[in-house]
Amino acid sequence: MNLKNHAVYPGTFDPITNGHHDLVRRAASIFERVIVAIAANPNKAPMFPLEMRIDMARRVLDDVPNVEVKGYSGLTVEFARDQGMHVVIRGLRAVSDFEFEFQLANMSRHLTREVETVFLTPQEQFTFISSTLVREIASLGGNVGEFVHPLVADELKKRAPLFARRAPGAP
Repeated sequence: MNLKNHAVYPGTFDPITNGHHDLVRRAASIFERVIVAIAANPNKAPMFPLEMRIDMARRVLDDVPNVEVKGYSGLTVEFARDQGMHVVIRGLRAVSDFEFEFQLANMSRHLTREVETVFLTPQEQFTFISSTLVREIASLGGNVGEFVHPLVADELKKRAPLFARRAPGAP
């Protein structure tokens, strides 16, 4: 088994979107094994707790046999190294993502030369979808059905009113 043909796709996945789903499926066609690594990332004040994000991702991706979903906290490169992985996948939706992702890849390389970053771009119909926009639309009562898996849309309907109330400036 060549561990260099295994990859980690990290993110907050709050929630997992059709754009994430697209990148995972495409990564799974390139790599023998892909770990979708869901970051605890409490600094972002996620809408969904870590265990719920892991559960949703597992359910959305359950038909992709070479994909595993795991939660983690700490540095992504350390998680990748602990998992024996040498490739980190990052998604680029637009040119505006590039600068941040480029800095992140260079910092990761500085922290460890054992892990390389590979960039994937989503299909055109997913380039404008972000978890942030999906959460905002859902919290304002909008329909997010075309941006997320139906089970995620259902969870957003339940959770979005609670999230909207705790947002800054909310009554």
